[in-house]
Amino acid sequence: MSFYSCLIVMLGGALGTLARYVVTVLTIPYSRAMPWGTILAINTVGSFLIAFFASLTVESSRYAASDNLRLFVMVGLCGGYTTFSSFSLQTLDLMRTGAWGRAMLTVVASVLLCVGAAAIGHLGATRLVR
Repeated sequence: MSFYSCLIVMLGGALGTLARYVVTVLTIPYSRAMPWGTILAINTVGSFLIAFFASLTVESSRYAASDNLRLFVMVGLCGGYTTFSSFSLQTLDLMRTGAWGRAMLTVVASVLLCVGAAAIGHLGATRLVR
């Protein structure tokens, strides 16, 4: 890990975060009953983009990309746009290698632990506010 790679990830992350904010604001009118902006426009598109780019630019591909470009797009841009994309790609990699049990455990554990952690955070904060 070099200073240059950290800078590349940081710049991609800043752009990804800005894109997430813009998409969130643009989808507010459609997100009253369900967070469609987050579910569809951010998590689904981000998951598609990271997997598409990862598969397109792998070292053995005719579209192979440098490590720095892959860091910028996959870790920075996609990571800033949605961390769900990283979760999706890692789960897909487990499935592709035949580790279906570990993939399903990853899905279940991620949803239960993350929603549970959010609930605990919410409860802790509301108790502090009282």
